[in-house]
Amino acid sequence: MRPIPLALATLLALLPLPLAAASGQATMTAEEFDAYVTGKTLTYSQFGQVFGTEEYLPGRKVRWQFTADECQYGSWYPRDDLICFHYEYDQSEHCWRFWKEGDGLTALSVDDPPGWELSEVAETTQGLNCPGPDVGV
Repeated sequence: MRPIPLALATLLALLPLPLAAASGQATMTAEEFDAYVTGKTLTYSQFGQVFGTEEYLPGRKVRWQFTADECQYGSWYPRDDLICFHYEYDQSEHCWRFWKEGDGLTALSVDDPPGWELSEVAETTQGLNCPGPDVGV
């Protein structure tokens, strides 16, 4: 077997580990994710600050709210080992890996490096308060 050139070995060492290996946890399947989230409203934090809250409705529908922002309505679907989201005001695809860690979920966007995970910090069965943008007009 030929040795790997030093430059290639260095590059490979800098690449992030697969999530399951990096976190020590297996990525949730779509079925596991659906069973865990449906009927719940989960609040996520990143870097010790609340990032936002998502309400998971039946039929893979969601309502997302950044802190103090209007709600965004969307849906989620599986793509390979990812959970992907589309929202009504942003049709780009937002894909994540989710896994159970401790008492809650941890998620990492495919666009972010390890260390940028979102962590579940609160769970409720109460829905989001989503007043419309034109209320009172």
